[in-house]
Amino acid sequence: MRLLSSERFADHLTPPGHPERPERAEVLRRVALEWAARGHVLTEPTPADEATLALVHAPEYVAAIRETSGLAVRLDPDTTTSPDSYDVARLGAGGVVDGIRHVLQTADDRAVVLVRPPGHHAEAARAMGFCLFNSIAVGAAWARRAGVGKVAIVDFDVHHGNGTEAMFYDDPSVLFVSSHQYPYYPGTGAAHDVGRGAGAGFTVNLPLEAGAGDADLDEAFRSVALPVLDRFQPDLLLVSAGFDAHEQDPLGGCRMTAPGFRSIAGLLEDVAARHARGRAVYVTEGGYDLEALAESLDGVLAVLERAGTSAGAPAMRGDRARGRAAAAAARAALAPYWPGL
Repeated sequence: MRLLSSERFADHLTPPGHPERPERAEVLRRVALEWAARGHVLTEPTPADEATLALVHAPEYVAAIRETSGLAVRLDPDTTTSPDSYDVARLGAGGVVDGIRHVLQTADDRAVVLVRPPGHHAEAARAMGFCLFNSIAVGAAWARRAGVGKVAIVDFDVHHGNGTEAMFYDDPSVLFVSSHQYPYYPGTGAAHDVGRGAGAGFTVNLPLEAGAGDADLDEAFRSVALPVLDRFQPDLLLVSAGFDAHEQDPLGGCRMTAPGFRSIAGLLEDVAARHARGRAVYVTEGGYDLEALAESLDGVLAVLERAGTSAGAPAMRGDRARGRAAAAAARAALAPYWPGL
């Protein structure tokens, strides 16, 4: 397992009281160092150049973010830059590319990219939701250009990854699967949003009501996400690993726990083993309670440490009503594209 981490992620500064605060970077760095001490390789990411960012972002948008260098700029009510934010955001996107390059060159290996700020809300020409550059989308586009045939992106953040969805909405070579609280910020991610044109059926939204917990997410994944992933048969699995669906998180209204995230990681690892020769890259997104973030990330890393030995994650126990409702809505929307789902 390769870890990509940098002290520089703490250099993106936010206003006092902002939930996406530098202390998150300190937690991510501490977790990375602890796992490196256990024998896993820890490397410093390299920044993405502007041509790589332009695989998914409008060049004029990239230039506009570059022009904030050395400044503190409010881009929207939630999203700000500080003097080093442009460089830090480039480092996040470049880290994902580095992680993908590693798993493509290393048989049956995983990479975990511990970055901030998050990226999945950033659109082609718009910063939003704390996000400047869409790191995982940059990575997916880079992988496709590098010759990867089919890429699957699975996003289990409490917020819908609207930016990632939009960038691949008409692309059948990139499957996007998102579980998220709905309705909730940013207001996207309805079950009937399934893609457009040639990409119809390759966007899978699992909208969960507030209060959804471990068993609900387990239900939605086993009933819809895993069957679609198995039919799609990705050559590379990318995971937007957001931990703000945790019951302690101040921003979300879901009731996930660290064991629940660990279980989902186990399910995804089995997908990577079945279809992608184990090639999977995990990228941090949200997660704003520092204790819950560390505990949840540790649980996922524990699963990845045993990559290749999983016999399948046991079903999570608990009420599954919200998960069944999300799965039913998704199945109805996807039926024309995935018969028998």
